[in-house]
Amino acid sequence: MSTDDERPGLHTYQIVLRHIEAGILSGEHRVGDQLPTERDLAAELSVSRSAVREAMRVLQTQGLITSSTGPGRGTRIAPARGDALARLFQLHLSLSTAADADLTETRIALERSSAALAAQRADSEALQRLEELVEAMNDVEAIDDFNSLDTEMHVLIARISGAELTADLTVGLREAVRERIRASSKALPDWTAHRDQLIDEHRQIVAAITGRDPAAAANLVEHHIRRAYRTLGIAS
Repeated sequence: MSTDDERPGLHTYQIVLRHIEAGILSGEHRVGDQLPTERDLAAELSVSRSAVREAMRVLQTQGLITSSTGPGRGTRIAPARGDALARLFQLHLSLSTAADADLTETRIALERSSAALAAQRADSEALQRLEELVEAMNDVEAIDDFNSLDTEMHVLIARISGAELTADLTVGLREAVRERIRASSKALPDWTAHRDQLIDEHRQIVAAITGRDPAAAANLVEHHIRRAYRTLGIAS
């Protein structure tokens, strides 16, 4: 399938994302379909295999694909709720032109609600996964790897809250500023210090959720987003 997204300004992993998104929206890729292999996609789109892996991490975080090993292994389009796939991708497009202030305030409103509900509803398995994600952040230095874990944690909090549409909106909002976060993080004079502060803030959020303190969880999430966006120059 040809794509008109191979244009200047796109990172190579975005070329892969747009290619797969277009296939889903056109009906070429349907729920349960197996996607081409990493090697085949890289060759078809003339991108590196690392770009394909990054795109797959994004799609897996969004819950749009699943990967498995063993008989019938491979990467497949995941079952979705109704028209969630199309809604999510259309949301990406609409948010891409939104003002930074609007994106920030909308994300804060959504994530305050998610964090408060997660503090009331999280079970032991969900709490363990949140703690694992925070600890995993300690083991990565690369900005892209860290941001993938960061996204997974915030989306998981939204899913724990029980509001699936909120989780989809959270993904869309984060994707709308993903490239800004990547570029601004790389431009920081001390990425490691910023990373360590993010991890500390994540620990505090998880502690509030574990401690069943909805107000603290909501306030900590808001502080975390505002502080991080100020540091990255995404919002004042």
